[in-house]
Amino acid sequence: MLFQSRPLRQALLVPLMALSLTVSACQQRENTTTGEQNTANQTTLSLSGAGASFPAPLYQRWFKEYNTANPNIEISYQSVGSGAGVKQFMAGTVDFGASDGAMKPEEIAQVSKGVVLLPMTAGSIVLAYNLPGVEGLKLSRQNYVDILLGKITQWNDPAIAADNPGLSLPDQPIQVVYRSDGSGTTEVFTKHLSAISEEWKAGPGEAKTVEWPVGVGAKGNEGVTAQIKQNQGAIGYVEFSYAKLQNLQMATLENKSGNFIAPTFESASKTLEAVTLPEDLVAFIADPEGTDSYPIVTYTWLLAYQEYDNPEKAKALREVLKWSLTEGQKVSQELGYIPLPANVVSKVQASVDTIKP
Repeated sequence: MLFQSRPLRQALLVPLMALSLTVSACQQRENTTTGEQNTANQTTLSLSGAGASFPAPLYQRWFKEYNTANPNIEISYQSVGSGAGVKQFMAGTVDFGASDGAMKPEEIAQVSKGVVLLPMTAGSIVLAYNLPGVEGLKLSRQNYVDILLGKITQWNDPAIAADNPGLSLPDQPIQVVYRSDGSGTTEVFTKHLSAISEEWKAGPGEAKTVEWPVGVGAKGNEGVTAQIKQNQGAIGYVEFSYAKLQNLQMATLENKSGNFIAPTFESASKTLEAVTLPEDLVAFIADPEGTDSYPIVTYTWLLAYQEYDNPEKAKALREVLKWSLTEGQKVSQELGYIPLPANVVSKVQASVDTIKP
């Protein structure tokens, strides 16, 4: 027959529909499984760090750019100051810390996972000031120590005027601004002051926190920068990048050779050339040699654990650090930091390789 009866056609369609439903269900299960696998493969791994405000603008730029290129790795960094950063790192509440003063041997001894100290960048500490119309202010070593000791209190003091013939200095009180929090920037700055002044060394001394003879405190490089910007007559110490980004005036300081040196990338690089990093990668330049050296330059260190409980975190951190030491260095100068010399990068990369799960 050319045509089948209606009952026969229905009998043939039933198994075909069942087969179609079975295939569709299998495809749905396969698609669901594939989707679950894709989601699993894209799981985000988070790394958290905290510490020095000195390198914060650079670290935050690095970690944002790395995340853009590697969306499955997120890195957060909190600018809380070196002192707080070291404490959080020692307590194990972060995956890495940061400090401009590295870590002391007694602090390292308390970290059961071990510590790897990694100088990631370097920068100048400047004396930024707020005196409209007074550009190119020069301060001798004795004068900036005396300002911070409270012995020079007016901007038109004869001692400052002697360093600055031709500048019209205002008859205005000097307002010193210092770090109120535990700070590696303070430690580096007061280490320099102690190296050039016996009076400072015997008085406030050097530490992350000292008793400042005069002035007002502010938290972080961010806080000190804001205080200087908002108060005419103010002067304070901040990392070069903060002063640069906020267009603050920066004093030209007398170096060990007796020359007045402005804070520039070139003068800071000259300072770095005066130091050789030892095996533990920790070195300070309290009072550098060199006729063209800027007097206050420091490395800043990232603090990593020698061992991590989570092998994926160890692997991710190693990759982030290696990227920061290569690609990341290319944006250092743009933000006011000194790119690490090639011989330093190779030493730091070797230390990064010692981080293990």
